Order: sequence, then structure tokens, then C-alpha cells
Amino acid sequence: MTTLQPPYALAATQFPFPALAALAGRLPLGGGREVALAVLTVARLAHVLLPPEVLPVEERQARAQGARVWLASLALPAALRVPLARSIDASAAGAAPMATALRGLASAASGYLDGSAALEVDRLVRRLVASSV
Repeated sequence: MTTLQPPYALAATQFPFPALAALAGRLPLGGGREVALAVLTVARLAHVLLPPEVLPVEERQARAQGARVWLASLALPAALRVPLARSIDASAAGAAPMATALRGLASAASGYLDGSAALEVDRLVRRLVASSV
């Protein structure tokens, strides 16, 4: 059965990373939650490299700078700081560098991500690779 929407209704917006957001929401305060939030932030930075939402490089650079400042305030494991910083920097560079950096981050953060969240990150990496070809 199809539900008819009024002609003035807006199309429903879908959040692209529900598993990452759910993981961050259910973890207790501290390291695991901050890792999940950091990976979610990087995923959102990467998402705007995909058509049709590709942001201009100036906006991506500004968002990356803001993410760097925010990242410095988190209590993250030392092993994740470099992959997160690389991913944030790559978000201003383009889809191919972002795919490489995000793949490294996913590997480094694998112990913190559940199956659904890891699948979302992997799916994002594949979309970035496909869009850069």
C-alpha cells in the first residue's frame, strides 16, 4: 500500500550513518563513545565528497579546520589520533585521498566499531572509490 503525501510535503530526509550514530548514542561516556563520535564526524566530512552533495573546496577546508579543533578536545587513544587527523585533512583534498585515509581509520578503529558501524564505513569507502574513478 502506498501512502500519498500532500503536494506541499517535503521529501523525507535520510540520515546516511544511523549505525554510527546509534553506536555513539549507546556507548557510555568516555573513550569508546568519543571514538564513535570522531568516526561519525569523519564520515560526515567524507559524505560531502559524494555527488550530488559535493561541497566546494573552501567549505571543505573550513569544515576540516573546525573538525581539527574539535578533535583536539577529545580524549582519544593515541593509536587513533593520526588516522583521524589524516582523514580530516583528506576531507579537504578529494574523494580518492579520503577513501584511502578512511580505510586506514576503519582499520585502526575496528576494535571500537560494531558490525553495522563498520559496514557503514566500508560502504562509504567503496562509494568514495567509485566516485573518484
